[in-house]
Amino acid sequence: MRILFLGDVVGRAGRNAITERLHGLRKKWRLDFVVVNGENATGGMGLSAGHAKAILEAGADCITLGDHAFDQRDMMQFIDSEPRIIRPLNFAKNAPGKGARLFSDQRGRKILVAQVLGQVFMKRPFDDPFSAVDEILRKHPLGGMAQAILLDVHCEATSEKTGMGHWCDGRASVVVGTHTHIPTADAQILPKGTAFQADAGMCGDYNSVIGMDKEEPLRRFITGMGKGRFVPAMGDVTLSGLFVETDDKTGKAKEVQMVRVGGRLQQSGPTI
Repeated sequence: MRILFLGDVVGRAGRNAITERLHGLRKKWRLDFVVVNGENATGGMGLSAGHAKAILEAGADCITLGDHAFDQRDMMQFIDSEPRIIRPLNFAKNAPGKGARLFSDQRGRKILVAQVLGQVFMKRPFDDPFSAVDEILRKHPLGGMAQAILLDVHCEATSEKTGMGHWCDGRASVVVGTHTHIPTADAQILPKGTAFQADAGMCGDYNSVIGMDKEEPLRRFITGMGKGRFVPAMGDVTLSGLFVETDDKTGKAKEVQMVRVGGRLQQSGPTI
């Protein structure tokens, strides 16, 4: 299975890049399944129902969220009517939506997509991510009902995300980090066959401070005081993410490559 994961979509510029480019990438790279993290797609804070629909119509098979999952209030109702949106497993016990779900690609192969929030340096105390993931992976062993398993680990610390990668090695096809908006240069296949990258980066303008217009973040760093709200940058967007090809029999990764399309970062993608 040829899987593309795209990191945090930031604001209108990020959404526009998805709608303009994703259909072409699906065809060019012969993608079977596409997962997009959309938790910053609406004004940099959360995801609205309308913007979720646009990302799905652009070619995403599934959207993951994060700690800003319900910053846009209409997502509270919309997520229960749209099974292609996944919120974190360990968010709140009474939160709407699901933290993991089985999907099918066009050939009928099953892929489990799950998301979990980390604990280190996060502003809110979330439940233990390791036990939450372990429960899901025990219910859905790789190579059983699921020919592939992708886990989005949404947290600050690369150490925690790396720990999760090793915890899941051999039990998931892909473990990929999100949240920091900065791509890490550690894409690899772990010893037992799991593709891993500590952070996929963002789909946003890198001439920014993690996707936001530079002026307000710089003011706060320099003076310690804020004057306005953060506003997503609107320059040229780089689509950042991870491409993984898995073995249909074992579910383990055969190939992994970082993805950079357009914008300010060096371009790369899967070899066709």
